[in-house]
Amino acid sequence: MEKETPSYEEWEAVKMKPSSYLKKIDKAIKGLEEAASAKDAIRAVKAYSKAMDKVLDDFGTVSLAYTLDTRDEENGKNQKAVDAATPLVQEASLPYARALLSSPYKDEIEARFGSHYLTMLEYQLKGFSPEVVALSQKENELGSRYDAVKSQAVVHFEGRDYGLGQIGAFYGDKDRNRRKAAQDAAIAAVNQIAPELEDIFDELVKIRNEKAHLLGFDSYSDLSYYLMGRYDYGRREVSSYREAIHEVVTPLAEKIAREEARALGLKRLSYEDLEVYYPDGNPLPRGSTEEKVDNARKMYGALSAETGRFFDFMVEKHLLFLEAKPGKALGGYMNYLPLKKCPVIFSNFNGTSGDIDVLTHEFGHAFQSYLARNIKLPDYRCPTMDGAEIDSMAMEFFAWPYMDLFFDEPDKYRYQHLASAILFLPYGVTVDEWQHWVYDHPEVGKAERRAAWKEIEAKYTPYKSRAYEGAGYLGEGLRWIMQGHVYSSPFYYIDYTLAQVVAFEFLALDQKDHERAWRKYVRLGSLGGKYPFQHLLKKAGLRSPLEEGALKKIVTPVKRILKIEEEKAYR
Repeated sequence: MEKETPSYEEWEAVKMKPSSYLKKIDKAIKGLEEAASAKDAIRAVKAYSKAMDKVLDDFGTVSLAYTLDTRDEENGKNQKAVDAATPLVQEASLPYARALLSSPYKDEIEARFGSHYLTMLEYQLKGFSPEVVALSQKENELGSRYDAVKSQAVVHFEGRDYGLGQIGAFYGDKDRNRRKAAQDAAIAAVNQIAPELEDIFDELVKIRNEKAHLLGFDSYSDLSYYLMGRYDYGRREVSSYREAIHEVVTPLAEKIAREEARALGLKRLSYEDLEVYYPDGNPLPRGSTEEKVDNARKMYGALSAETGRFFDFMVEKHLLFLEAKPGKALGGYMNYLPLKKCPVIFSNFNGTSGDIDVLTHEFGHAFQSYLARNIKLPDYRCPTMDGAEIDSMAMEFFAWPYMDLFFDEPDKYRYQHLASAILFLPYGVTVDEWQHWVYDHPEVGKAERRAAWKEIEAKYTPYKSRAYEGAGYLGEGLRWIMQGHVYSSPFYYIDYTLAQVVAFEFLALDQKDHERAWRKYVRLGSLGGKYPFQHLLKKAGLRSPLEEGALKKIVTPVKRILKIEEEKAYR
């Protein structure tokens, strides 16, 4: 792997020629249609996979450059080309799915690649058609516009200008007045761009609703289950799961919030307090970016030989893009580039504990791509999002024993990390339930969407609903405009919550039997996406959060761990 992968500086610039991608795909399809034997058909499947790897590698390379600097004119031009070409590739792939599913060698292909591959193609046919190409291009364009508007917003604070990805460094300041001033400055900046962001979303809802109707679905909510690859569960299971979160986790989240307020000497939390756990401020990681990376090398070297070698490879090939900069897109991600045989990690370090979360979370994604790198089918290399996020969130917990490398008070970090993970679950299902409501009611206006958000937010996170009163866009039912997934990856967010619950399984097991927990983790990552979500969990010996009563069983030992960590953090 290392010998075949060039360092970032050695990458060749991508010349976007959509016709070249389409020709390769068409050639593979023709080979499948004209196959005179099962061997020929399987060869065509492999040719198609190679063509798609070229698409994934080139488009990923372009998107990395764009997110590194959204202000660069050439980057913007290339990203627009990707936005336009992506639906064309999807359209060109439909004949491949039809040819394979109708092939006289379908049984032999299924025997070679598995029945799940055929199911994926069936979902692909249901979730896309030539009629929605232009709409998908516009949808992609709006997603990129959203990224640009957010990344170019300017926050004026203490005589300096910050991006929204940088100002968060002050949200955990021990001085309540200072962190309030920082939040107020950010709120003012977001208030300025809120009308444009709300307009972008309004257009997206109309486009997605139209796509759903063209594809024969009653709503985009229904279509989303096909687009997200939810092969073994549906809306009913997700709705029951959300209610289980409300029943089991919302009361626990309220308790954590009360303890947080008590520790801060407050009667209740206000918006400027939500991210602060200790009177003297949240624990901050030591050192520069380079020092954090060096300590991460020590951590992964100690965790296992394989993680050590792989992290060294990431550093030596300059595949970590970590620091927040003006013009850089917000957020963080991992993307695997199959021809370069490497992942990249993108983030926005801002000096908070979130920097360490990136080094564990996104590295978990990257390590999974490494474990599954020899899987030839692109569709099988990575799990669907619900499964993929397990790899990242569980890695955060496997890193717990090494937090003394980064923090002077690692106990405080561990409690904050676990409490935050629990608090995330009600918020995550808030996003999901609201999206279902929005796309089931596409005709409603902006005011109704805001009101629906406030109602659902008050149901799952009442402490936040109270804290946001009078806090600009936060108190006006517009918290969602800063959640990028709502714009670019609709219905993705529930996957984070499902994965977080499974990651809790790993946490509890790791504290009992590390070797067994690590074997299960490596097993899970190595399987890639060969199976749908619940089947994948079964293969790895894990419980599905969607099973009736599973959430309570998983959360019960986590409560005990939380109590232990709380006592250590506040002693």
